[in-house]
Amino acid sequence: MSPLATVDRGPNIPAPPHPSSAQPSPARPPQCHSACSGHVHRGSRPGWRVVLSRLTDRPALLGGTAFAALLVSLPWTPALVVLVAGLWLVLGAPATLWYSISARGVSTRDGRVLVSIGLTVLTAILLALLVNTALPAIGAPHPLTRLPLGAGMLLVVTGLATAAPITGRWTWSRLAVPAGAGPVLLLGAAAIILAVAGATRLNNGLSGAVSVVALLAVAALLIVLFRRRERHSSTVTGLGLVLAAAAVLLLNSLRGWFITGHDIQLEYEVFRLTDNLDRWDISAFREPYNACLSINLLPVLLSRLTGIPGEYVFKAVFPLLFALTPVLVYRSVRNVASQAIALLSAMYFMAFPTFFTDMTFMARQEIAFLLLGCVMVVITDAARPLRARRPLVLVLLLGIVLSHYSTTYLVLVTFGIALGIDYGGRLVRRVRSRPPTGTTGFVTWWMIALVAVGAVAWTGPATDTGGQVRVTVAATVGNLLGKSSATGSSDTRYSLFGGAAVSAEQRLRDYVAFTEQQTGAERASGALLPLPVLAGHPMSVVPESAMPLTGFGALLDRIGVNVPGFNGLVRQAAAGVLQLLLLVGLVAATFARRRTFRAPPDQIRLTTGALVLLGVLTVLPQLSVDYGVLRAFQQGLIFFAPFVAAASVWSFRWTTTRLSVRLAFGLVMALFLDLTGVVPTLLGGYPAQLQLANSGQYYDIYYVHPEDRSAARWLGERTSATDVRDTFPTLVRTDSYVLLSYATVHKGEATAFYRGDAMTYRYPFGVLDATKNKIYSSDGAAIYR
Repeated sequence: MSPLATVDRGPNIPAPPHPSSAQPSPARPPQCHSACSGHVHRGSRPGWRVVLSRLTDRPALLGGTAFAALLVSLPWTPALVVLVAGLWLVLGAPATLWYSISARGVSTRDGRVLVSIGLTVLTAILLALLVNTALPAIGAPHPLTRLPLGAGMLLVVTGLATAAPITGRWTWSRLAVPAGAGPVLLLGAAAIILAVAGATRLNNGLSGAVSVVALLAVAALLIVLFRRRERHSSTVTGLGLVLAAAAVLLLNSLRGWFITGHDIQLEYEVFRLTDNLDRWDISAFREPYNACLSINLLPVLLSRLTGIPGEYVFKAVFPLLFALTPVLVYRSVRNVASQAIALLSAMYFMAFPTFFTDMTFMARQEIAFLLLGCVMVVITDAARPLRARRPLVLVLLLGIVLSHYSTTYLVLVTFGIALGIDYGGRLVRRVRSRPPTGTTGFVTWWMIALVAVGAVAWTGPATDTGGQVRVTVAATVGNLLGKSSATGSSDTRYSLFGGAAVSAEQRLRDYVAFTEQQTGAERASGALLPLPVLAGHPMSVVPESAMPLTGFGALLDRIGVNVPGFNGLVRQAAAGVLQLLLLVGLVAATFARRRTFRAPPDQIRLTTGALVLLGVLTVLPQLSVDYGVLRAFQQGLIFFAPFVAAASVWSFRWTTTRLSVRLAFGLVMALFLDLTGVVPTLLGGYPAQLQLANSGQYYDIYYVHPEDRSAARWLGERTSATDVRDTFPTLVRTDSYVLLSYATVHKGEATAFYRGDAMTYRYPFGVLDATKNKIYSSDGAAIYR
C-alpha cells in the first residue's frame, strides 16, 4: 500500500494512532488533530502536511511567484511558459496560501483545498476590481493589462504570505499517490479525453457516438467510486467526482467552434467590452450582466495572465472550476453523513438536467455556485468554532454578491427563512417553558443584514443595475394582489407544487398579442410592418422533432413498447421522483425512528428554506420567469442533496442495509444515464440533446455556424447595431436589416422566447419578400433590407 494512503473514517471521528514500525514516528503536533481527523497515515515517509510545508516555504514561494509575475509581463515569453507561470500566479500560489489560512475555519484537508480554490477565485475578482478602480484615479486609463495585473497578484500573494502559517525549508520529496487513485485517474482521464474528442467530432459534423462512450466512461468511473467507497479516502473520491463532472460539462461547453449557448452569448459580449477597453466601466453597458464581475473582470484577468483566449476561458476554464461544485456537495455532506450518502448526494447534483444542459452557458452562475458550495462546506464543518467559520462564510457570500445577482437573492431568502425557523423554534420552546436546546444556529441576523446591504449597495449606488429587481418585485406584487393574470414559465409543470403548462400554440398567440399591443403607436406611424401584411402570412408552431428509432428502439416498438412515450414518461417521472425524494428525505431525517441520515439543525432549516423558496417560485408567475424553477432546484441541491440521497436509501429500507444502498445507487445511475441522453440516444424517439447530436432545439437555436458569423461580419462592416433589430415578424421595422440564421434558412424555422418559454415557429418568408429586398445570401444565412 502507498505510504501516504488514507482511510476515510467518517465525519469528525478521530483517527487511531500510527501502527508501530522499526523507526518510531515523532509525535503529532496537537494542532494537527482536527485537520487530519478521519485519516490514517501508513509508513514512515513524510505526510502531506510535511511535504506541503517543504514545498511552500515562504521565501521559495514568494521567489517563484515573483519570477512567474516577471515571465507573464515580458512580451517575448513563450506562450506555454506564460500559461504555466500565469496559472501559478493566479491560482497556484494564492490557493496554496489560502489552504493554510482556511485551516482556522475548515478542519478537513480536502475541504481546505476546495475552499482555498473558492477564496482564490474571489481574490482574483477583488484584485482586478481594485486595479480597475485605483489606476484610472492616478492617470492610468488602461488598468487591465498584464503588467499591473501581474504586479497586483504578486502583491496579493505577498500579503497572504504574511498571514499564512508556513514554515520549513525548500526540499524535494516524492509525493505518493493515495491508495485507489490509479484506476480513478485512468478512468477519469479517459472520460475527459473522450469528452473532448466527442465534442470535436460533433463540431466537425460527425456522429455523437464518441460522446455517448464518454458518458458511459463517466458512468464506469462513478461505479468504481461507489464500489470502492469504503476503501477510498475523501481525497480519491473527490478526485473521481471532479473528473467525472469535468467530462460531463466539457461535452456541452466545447460544442461549437465559437461561443455556443444562451446566456453565455451576452456574457461573452460583456467580457469583450471590458477586454477591448482594458477597463471595466459600468456606464459603457449599464445592465445587470455587466455588474457581474465573474464574467468581465475575472475572465479578463485569467486571459491576460495565462494567455488563454477569452473564448476558452468561458468554454473550458469556467466549466473546470464549476466541476468542483459536486465535490463541494460531497464534502459538505461528508462532514455530517456517511460516505455512501455523500457520494449519492454529489451524483444527484450531477444527474439533474440543468447541470449538464444549461450551467455551462451561465458562467456567472457557475462561479456563484462554486462559492455557495464553499459556504456549505464551512457551515457543516462543526469541528471548527462558530467564531472562525462565520466570518469566512460572510466573505464567501459577499463574493456571490459580486458574481451573480439572482443567486444572491435566492440565498438571502433561503437564509432568511432558515433564520426565521430558528427564531420560531426558540420562541415555541420559551412559550412551552422548555429548556433551550443548547445549540446555536449558524445563520445570524447580522450575516443576512450585511449581505443584503452589500447587494443593495452593489446594484444601487455602485452600479445602478437594480432596475430588473424593481420590475420583478412590482410584477410579483401585482400577482399577489390579483392585478396581473400573466402565466409563469412552463418549467413549473415539473413541480409538485402544481405549476401549469402552457402550450406552445397559446404562448405564440400571447406573444403576438403582446408585441402588437406594445408597438401600436410605432406601427401607426409606419415604423413597423403593417398588420394586414403580417395577417396574410400567419405563423404556426413547429413541434419539436424527435430522433428516429434506432435498431434496438425499433425492436422494442415491434414488441409493443411505445418508445417515444416511454422516453417522455421517464423524463416527467424523474422530476417527480426527485421532488418526492426530497420531501420524504426531509420528513424522514426529522421524524423517522430509523434514520439513514441524521441531519444537523442548520441543514434542516436551510433545506426547508430552499424548499419554501421553490414553492414560491412555482406559484408566483413572474418569479418563475425571471429566476427559473429548474435553476433554483439545481441551486437548492447544494442544500438538500443529502435528503434526496438519504430518502433513496430509506425507500429501500425493507431490504438489507447493504442492498438498500446498492438499490439507491442503481436508481441515481438510471437517472443519470437517461437524463444525460444515453438511453434516448440508444433508443431514439426523443428530441436530440446538444452534447450528443448535431440536431435538436438547442442546436438549432444556439449553435453558431461559420455562415452565421460571416453574415454578421458582413453586416457589421456596413451598418451599426441599431440598424439590426428583432427578426420576429411583428417586431420587424420597415427600415431595419433582418439577419436570418442557418437554422431558419435551412429548416424554415425560427425560435422566439416569451415568459421563459421557447416557441419554435414556421418563419413567414413571404412577409420579408413582400416588404424587403434580399441583399445577402449564402449557403446558410440571409440578410434582408
